[in-house]
Amino acid sequence: MSVLDDRDHEAIARWLLAGVHEESDLAEIFTQLCNRLVDFGVDLSRASLHILLHHPQWLGTRILWARGRSTPDVQTVGYEVQATDVFLKSPFRVVLSTGVAIRQKLQIHGPHPFPLYEELRQEGHVEYTAWPIDHTQGKRHLATFSTDRPSGFDDGEIAFLREILPLFSLVSEIRVKNQLARTLLETYVGPHASEQILDGATTRGSGVSINAAIMICDLRGFTKLSDRRPRDEVIFILNQYFDTVAGPIERHGGEILKFIGDGLLAVFPLEEPRACENLLQAVFEAHEAIAVDQGRALADELRYGTGIHVGEVMYGNIGSMKRLDFTVIGPAVNLASRLENLTKELQRPVLISSEFVRLAGCAHRTECMGWHHLRGFEEPMEVHALRLPPHT
Repeated sequence: MSVLDDRDHEAIARWLLAGVHEESDLAEIFTQLCNRLVDFGVDLSRASLHILLHHPQWLGTRILWARGRSTPDVQTVGYEVQATDVFLKSPFRVVLSTGVAIRQKLQIHGPHPFPLYEELRQEGHVEYTAWPIDHTQGKRHLATFSTDRPSGFDDGEIAFLREILPLFSLVSEIRVKNQLARTLLETYVGPHASEQILDGATTRGSGVSINAAIMICDLRGFTKLSDRRPRDEVIFILNQYFDTVAGPIERHGGEILKFIGDGLLAVFPLEEPRACENLLQAVFEAHEAIAVDQGRALADELRYGTGIHVGEVMYGNIGSMKRLDFTVIGPAVNLASRLENLTKELQRPVLISSEFVRLAGCAHRTECMGWHHLRGFEEPMEVHALRLPPHT
């Protein structure tokens, strides 16, 4: 049986209030909390922290601490878990919906109300307790603690947890909000731009000039497709198309700055020596994946046009006083856009400027389409078409 007193509470309180301000990793803070509880005599055998992050790909994160392990087990949890029996028939759902803590002896005769209790009993745990971790704006998370001490937790340990968890809630909310801000920025403006914004590039006109390979892609025939198919199917097709195109761009170091209706704008900064080659590889992979991922019929129906150029762009905040867009602007972007429009006239899916061809050394992979006058540019431009394998 542990012997906890006011000095133990004060020690953990001081640590939570002043000792973790340099630590941004919530898993590390939770691990240290569990280790400190053990040091003070709380006979923990297992603990977990369940944080709802609402990431575009997953619902949240589970951090599992176990006595004897050097590092916690951190796993992401998908949105689909909310519809499973594992969640619906668990104490998690009860605590999250009611905000009331649960305390349960596990080594008992007869069936348990939740399958999780039986799993923990078979692992040798004697008592389980689950607590709501309440944040502001009605956001609720969950922490659980188990012991394998034959007598279970004593009332002093439960009171100790009740006293320190509100402080842990404050500490965890700061880290969760920081992670949420980073996730939202990465989701809506991309990883590179999000770092710029988090570093303070938030005023209108702030930004830098960079040299980059620029790619502007737009669908063909999407309006006609939208008229013929149900709305939900159209949205599904569009998302599938963007997955097919965006995946290779991101894998090869490009940054998608925005989706514009049924099109997108991406850049490959030239600070990466293979930026041009990476862009071309992304185009080839997307072209091949369209037929595989969306079907031959859809590949024929959903055609696209892509304009590619290279040059200096202004990379930063543009917009009104209260509504900004982190993007790239400049003549190089305009030229890429004009090349994308020219794909309709020349009936070639990917058109490339001669400047890009020279820099990338890819003339053997292109066909010269001659010189063309592009709107907004006084001099005619030499245009090349990328040779692409036919869809099979």
